[in-house]
Amino acid sequence: MARDTTETLSAKLDRLIEAVSRLAPTPAPTPDFTSADCFVWQAETGTLAPVERVNRVDLSLIRGVDRVRDILVDNTHRFADGFPANNVLLWGARGMGKSSLVKAAHAEVNEGRDDALRLIEIHREDIDTLPALLALVKAAPHRFILFCDDLSFDHDDTSYKSLKAALEGGVEGRPENVIFYATSNRRHLLPRDMIENERSTAINPSEAVEEKVSLSDRFGLWLGFHKCSQDDYLEMVSGYVGHYGLTIDADALRAEALEWATTRGARSGRVAWQFVQDLAGRLGQKLG
Repeated sequence: MARDTTETLSAKLDRLIEAVSRLAPTPAPTPDFTSADCFVWQAETGTLAPVERVNRVDLSLIRGVDRVRDILVDNTHRFADGFPANNVLLWGARGMGKSSLVKAAHAEVNEGRDDALRLIEIHREDIDTLPALLALVKAAPHRFILFCDDLSFDHDDTSYKSLKAALEGGVEGRPENVIFYATSNRRHLLPRDMIENERSTAINPSEAVEEKVSLSDRFGLWLGFHKCSQDDYLEMVSGYVGHYGLTIDADALRAEALEWATTRGARSGRVAWQFVQDLAGRLGQKLG
């Protein structure tokens, strides 16, 4: 009788263990870093999705930002070669090619390189999962650029602390094979009124503001992008037109490009590209 009871309890225990095992999350598969040189971090599953075709333009088509372009490419080359390099914050005017420059610099540095740099995009809303991503890549025999586009933080958002710790803080610090590039419209990543509110309500205002502003200090390079001049805008347009072989009279091109910028109320690389897309459509020519 006692033996039957023991066997029954053992069977129930086995079924319970099996049920609990099914409830446990399936371990994320080891990433295949040879499948691509660009990935997107899927925070929900803890996996990296390879990107077969990266949406980017040739480095030569990014005009009007020559100085910051050269600095970023040089920093990326040094990192790829195993030398010291800095985290980079690209900040400033909208549409001036900040994210395009990151992707173009990545492609430029990988040209002819046997062990390509891997570019991993992490979405702004997943910043608090950075530690998990770092744990996934730090042991890999490759070097990685972690890239976050349009990075900024709003009121009551504390995920910036995860970014601070991942960039420089913590016991381990940033893995030697990882660098972080981010773009933002804000130099300090936090809204000015948020910083001012901290200053006005804190017991020690200077320390409170320092806590907020120090996030930007984790980026060794701040590359500023400013609104472009008319000449820079026209140079961007001409660069695209020449690259894609669009046929149009020079005077007509200038007049139409300026009219397009006027109707948009802005001049930028993005506006130039949108004009060229419209122009190519009207000319019945394809881009690519």
